[in-house]
Amino acid sequence: MKKPIVKIALAASLTFSAFGTQAALAKPAETVKNQPYKVFDQKIVNQINVDNIYNNIDYLAKVPRVAGTEAEHDAVQFIKNTFKSYGYDAEVQEFTFTGYTPPSTTSLSVEGFTENLNPSSFTYTVSGDVTGEIALAGLGKKEELAGVDLTGKIALIKRGEISFGEKVLNAAAAGAAGVIIYNNADGALNGTLGGANDKYVPAVALTKAEGEALAAYAQSQPVNASLKVEGAKIEERKSHNVIATKKPTNKKKATNDVIVVGSHHDSVELAPGANDDASGTAMTLELARVLKDVPTDTEIRFITFGAEELGLIGSTYYVDNLPQSDLNRIIANFNLDMVGSKDAGDLVMNTIDGQPNLVTELAQASSQRLNGVPTPYAEGGRSDHVPFGEAGIPAALFIHEPTEPWYHTPEDTIDKISKEKLQDVAEIVGTAVYDRARFDHMGPKPKKVKKAKNKELYYNENVK
Repeated sequence: MKKPIVKIALAASLTFSAFGTQAALAKPAETVKNQPYKVFDQKIVNQINVDNIYNNIDYLAKVPRVAGTEAEHDAVQFIKNTFKSYGYDAEVQEFTFTGYTPPSTTSLSVEGFTENLNPSSFTYTVSGDVTGEIALAGLGKKEELAGVDLTGKIALIKRGEISFGEKVLNAAAAGAAGVIIYNNADGALNGTLGGANDKYVPAVALTKAEGEALAAYAQSQPVNASLKVEGAKIEERKSHNVIATKKPTNKKKATNDVIVVGSHHDSVELAPGANDDASGTAMTLELARVLKDVPTDTEIRFITFGAEELGLIGSTYYVDNLPQSDLNRIIANFNLDMVGSKDAGDLVMNTIDGQPNLVTELAQASSQRLNGVPTPYAEGGRSDHVPFGEAGIPAALFIHEPTEPWYHTPEDTIDKISKEKLQDVAEIVGTAVYDRARFDHMGPKPKKVKKAKNKELYYNENVK
């Protein structure tokens, strides 16, 4: 999961369209309406086995599942075989992407500078061994570097305003042989240049304290530095989406609608990814098992996506390669990402525009019935609901916020997982999906939303 920066504008009011006006205002009508819902909800709730979810998380989170690696491939095989064990004909969809191997060595030494420097690398930085004079380059914006000759120099740039990739490209265009970017806030700087580019020069990151001390030193006198990045590699790799499809039970009574329930199965480097996102993957598998044999008039697709952590690559590939006629059939995307951490906050649904849609309406209705409180929604991207939302499909991310302190670290392990949270989310999503997919459903009608123009909703603070 790409760490979210969400505009908190929670809308906790329940949409009553699933019940009708009488259900909201008249007690007798409410009693009549609620009885069938109780029966249908329990049909799903009683079948959910939280131990299945927990055990599958445990299996998947033994090692990091970085996209394009053998570990991710093993996860794909496990997911495919699990779907097949439930009676599905699982499809594995292959796609290629530009993969990055981080450097094995990153070093920085400065003549006469006695303070310790502990440089880190940026994702997609290139290898190189350069020596040159340090040049103060402000924020690295084009207007700041206009007319400045950085030929052979190492540009020292402060974080802020523009992306890290732009800073490196601007400095390189001015002739810089290397780049140092230092933080504008306390703490380590772990960033990405956003993607591969053959115009990059070697770049490293420093903390705010390190960068400010180095800037003060370089401002007082000409200073030479040596910057080395070794082992960084960019190459084409393969990843996969895994798709299991439940067809309508009765073809004669079938609608033409499709509901997608999904998650991502990859993790980041060094992180076992128990919560991010073995939790969502394991829940997708369990909901596929629970819903397999219940009568429905709507097609349900259960999908786990690859390479989410590298920029929503798998889900984007899936959506972009569907024919328009198929896209028009998809009425909802339920995206499960980071749904089990005991150290995270409360459940929230994120939509790309912060507005309600069919997914939030169905889930608010189900959470109201199950818990007495509708799950709130807010604006947020940075996960696999984004490509669906951009295509005009009602979509929402289910996540607990604020995120846990173990996010994207080696501590994202099975012992941090809460069975209570897993059970809660599985019940809300499972009953919401069934509410719309079952015969003679009474839920709200799907409404297509305008295609989003912002294609960078998955970006986060690690980019600039």
